[in-house]
Amino acid sequence: MNILALDTSTEACSAAIWTDGAVTERFESGNQHSGRILAMVDELLAESGFVLARFDAIAFGRGPGSFTGLRIGAGVAQGLAFGADIPVAPISSLAALAQGVDAPRVLAAFDARMNQVYSGVYVRNAQGIVELAGIESVTAPSDIPLPEGNNWLGAGNGWDLHHAALLQRLGGRVTDWRKQVHPRARDVAQLGAVAVQAGKAIAAEQALPVYVRDDVAAKQARSKT
Repeated sequence: MNILALDTSTEACSAAIWTDGAVTERFESGNQHSGRILAMVDELLAESGFVLARFDAIAFGRGPGSFTGLRIGAGVAQGLAFGADIPVAPISSLAALAQGVDAPRVLAAFDARMNQVYSGVYVRNAQGIVELAGIESVTAPSDIPLPEGNNWLGAGNGWDLHHAALLQRLGGRVTDWRKQVHPRARDVAQLGAVAVQAGKAIAAEQALPVYVRDDVAAKQARSKT
């Protein structure tokens, strides 16, 4: 299976080609997504000799994360996939980050600004693929949902900025946290391949970002009506 993958959900930007488990990736940090993501894709295509139509799908980090970054990633994935007449595989950016962390139980958290974090807890299955345990949410660090059990490892820029409040909230459930960890396209690609194999790829025009903050606000509004 051949997957082209993108992630622009945080301050890091990356693109990757995944071919039956072999990965080639470009990765940069610095919020230059609009100027670099297509150049990264072009570099990878030139290096591999692939054309877009050869891919089974384009996987992209669908969020949560930076609103601007998510729109760029979804737009690029949609445009490339539509032009090549291939499907897309939207992948949680929190899940991609967890997939890239060498740990069986990961509590991923991104900074959501306004003193909030996006978070989700992921457990690695027997095949080495992370699965969401619960829901992805946006809360104050002091209100982050408590995961079941102990021995969780924290990762993501939410931990870089809010680790004191997160550790106070989570207590002994988290054994440690990793600094400067970002979602990467190589992990988006691996999860994308799993999604395609499971029949979860969708049409290019359905390549939309998932902000989580808007989803939570909508649910709260409905609950009040």
